[in-house]
Formats: sequence, C-alpha cells, structure tokens
Amino acid sequence: MSKKKAFALRMNEDMLKAIEKWASDEFRSTNGQIEWMLMQYLKEHNRQPKQKDNSKDKK
Repeated sequence: MSKKKAFALRMNEDMLKAIEKWASDEFRSTNGQIEWMLMQYLKEHNRQPKQKDNSKDKK
C-alpha cells in the first residue's frame, strides 16, 4: 500500500456537507470519499498514478 501524506484542504461549506452526505450514503469516511472521487476523476482522464513494481521486493 502506498504511503499517505496529510495536507490541509479548504473548501466551500456547502460542498463539504454534500460530500459528507454522499460519504455517509456510501458507508465511507469523508476523507475516503474525497480520495475515491479524486481517483475516479484521474481514471476518467487517464491521469492515475503509475503502479510501483513490488515484484523485486518479493524475492
């Protein structure tokens, strides 16, 4: 699993409330919902992060 890095995110209060509601509906945390939303957008635009090759570490 890749390392997680914390950073501050400022957003409109109404937008945050909408994301919190969506996260609750999907049984996710707000942070998890935002990560999921960002990854979906990256996938749709073929910009997802490159996968690291861990096969060398498993020898």
